[in-house]
Amino acid sequence: MTIPLRSDSLKKGVERAPHRSLLKALGNTDEEIERPFVGVVNSWNEFVPGHIHLDKIAEAVKAGIRLAGGTPFEFNTIGICDGLAMGHEGMKYSLPSREVIADSIELMIQAHRMDAMVLIPTCDKIVPGHLMALARIDIPSIVVTGGPMCYGYVGDEGADLISVFEGIGKFREGKLSEEELQELENFACCGAGSCAGLFTANTMACMTEALGMSLPGCATTHAVDAKKMRIAKRSGMKIMDILGRNILPSQILTQEAFENAIRIDMAIGGSTNTLLHLPAIANELGIKLELGIFDRLSRETPHLVNLRPGGKHFMLDFDRAGGVPAVMNRIKDLLNLDVITVTGKSLKENLEDFKIINPSKNREVIKTINDPYHREGGIAVLFGSLAPMGAVVKQSAVNEKMLVHKGPARVFNSEEEAKNAISNKEIKEGDVVVIRYEGPKGGPGMREMLEVTSTIVGMGLSDSVALITDGRFSGGTRGPCIGHVSPEAAEGGPISLVENGDIIEIDIPNRRLNLLVGEDILENRRRKEFKPKIKKGYLRRYSREVSSADKGAVF
Repeated sequence: MTIPLRSDSLKKGVERAPHRSLLKALGNTDEEIERPFVGVVNSWNEFVPGHIHLDKIAEAVKAGIRLAGGTPFEFNTIGICDGLAMGHEGMKYSLPSREVIADSIELMIQAHRMDAMVLIPTCDKIVPGHLMALARIDIPSIVVTGGPMCYGYVGDEGADLISVFEGIGKFREGKLSEEELQELENFACCGAGSCAGLFTANTMACMTEALGMSLPGCATTHAVDAKKMRIAKRSGMKIMDILGRNILPSQILTQEAFENAIRIDMAIGGSTNTLLHLPAIANELGIKLELGIFDRLSRETPHLVNLRPGGKHFMLDFDRAGGVPAVMNRIKDLLNLDVITVTGKSLKENLEDFKIINPSKNREVIKTINDPYHREGGIAVLFGSLAPMGAVVKQSAVNEKMLVHKGPARVFNSEEEAKNAISNKEIKEGDVVVIRYEGPKGGPGMREMLEVTSTIVGMGLSDSVALITDGRFSGGTRGPCIGHVSPEAAEGGPISLVENGDIIEIDIPNRRLNLLVGEDILENRRRKEFKPKIKKGYLRRYSREVSSADKGAVF
C-alpha cells in the first residue's frame, strides 16, 4: 500500500506495543495488523426485517476485504424499523435516530483510525445516517445496501406492507373481512429485506447507487438473491482498490452527483423523504441543496417508473428491468456523466458496461422519455401563504382530479387526534385534513403519518380528501398528501393559525399551497410561544437543536 495509512498512528512503532497487544487479544496476527484496517459498519439487528440478514452480507464483505489484502473490523449501529414504530409514540424516535447513527459511526471510525470502511445499512433513516457519516469522515468508503424484500402473494395478487396498512381502512369500511385482513397480515411481508415497493428505504438505496456510492445494481438486488452476496464480496474487494487510489467520498459526492441523484429520484417517483435526507448528506460536505433545486429538476425530468405505492409494479419488477442503471440510460442526456463513482470509473464508463438482461420487462416497467408516465418528475415543491418556506408532495401518486383542490380545513394538533376522527368517519369528501405540531421541533421528531394516509385510502377517500402536515409521510403514502410544511407550527408558521372551516387552496401543477384567510384575521390568531411536549432525554435535546424540514432537519 503506497499511501500513508491512518491506522499506522494506532499500530506502528515501539510506543504502540500496548495497542498491538490489544489487537492480538482479538486474535489478529502480525500479518493482519500490518495490513490496512477496514471498518465494516453494520446495522444488523433482530428487530428489523430489512436488517435480519445483514450479518450474512457482512461476512461476504469481510471475505472480499481479506481476499484483497485488508483486515476487516465489524461493528454495529442502531436501526429503527419505521413500520414497527408507525402510529404511536415510537415514530418520534425514527428521524432523530439518523443523527445518532451518523455520530456513532464517526466516533468508532475516528477513535480506531480505520483506513477505509464498507457500510451495510438498510431501511429508512439508517441509509442516510450512514451516508452522512461517510461524507463527514471522508475516508475511502463503499455502501452495500441490504436489498428489498420479495413481495408476498395474497390470493392471486402481489402484496406488501402498504397492503396491510390500507387493509385496515378497508376492514373498517366493510370491504374486507377479519379473515381477509389476517391473510394480508400473514402473507404480505414474506421475509428479509426492506419493504417491497419504492418506499423510503428502497428510494434511499437507489439514491446511494445514483450518487455513485455503491456498485451498479446494488440498490435493487433483493435481500434473498445470491447476487447480493456477490456484490457484497466485490464491494469488500473494491474498497481495497479505491483505498489504494485514495478515492474519497468528497470526490464522488459533488454537486453534479447530487443533481444526478435528484433526477433519478424524480424519474422513479421516489419518497418525499429524500428532500430531508439528500440535503442532510450534502450539508456534511458544505453543499446546499435548496428545495428549489428539487423542483427545478423535477420539472425537467420525466417520471418513467411507476412502482408501488403509486403504481402496480414492485421492486422485483424494477430489478428485472435493469434497476437504476437502466433508468440512467433512459435519461443519460440529462445526467452529469463525468462524475466519478466507487467503481473507480466515471458514470459514463459504468453505463457503457451496462447490459439489459430482460428487454421486454425493461420496456414494460421503465418508460422512455418520449412516452413517460408523467411529463414531470415524481415530487413537487409547493410554496404559498400556508408554506412560505415550502412543502412537498409526491405528485406522481396523486389522482389527477386532486391535483387542484380547494376545501375546508379540519384541524388536528396531533396524529392521534386525526386518526380518531378518520376512524370515526368524521372526515367528509372535500375536506382538507391539517395535522400540525408534528414537525421536527413540534413532534418532536417529525413523525410519518402512514396509518392516517393508509386508512383514508382504504376507506376510499384518497380521491376526495387532502392531507397537509408539518410532519411527513411514508414513502408508502399515496394520494394528495402534502408534508414538510415550513415553517412548522412549533416555530409559529402559518399552519399554527389555521382553524376549522378555513379554506385551503392546493394547486400542484402551479406549485401553490395557500390559506385563504386575510392577514388581519391571522394576526389576531397569533398564539403564545410553543411549549415542548417532551421535557427530558434525547428528544428534548433534538427539539432544541434541529433545523426546519426545508433545511433537511439537521442539527
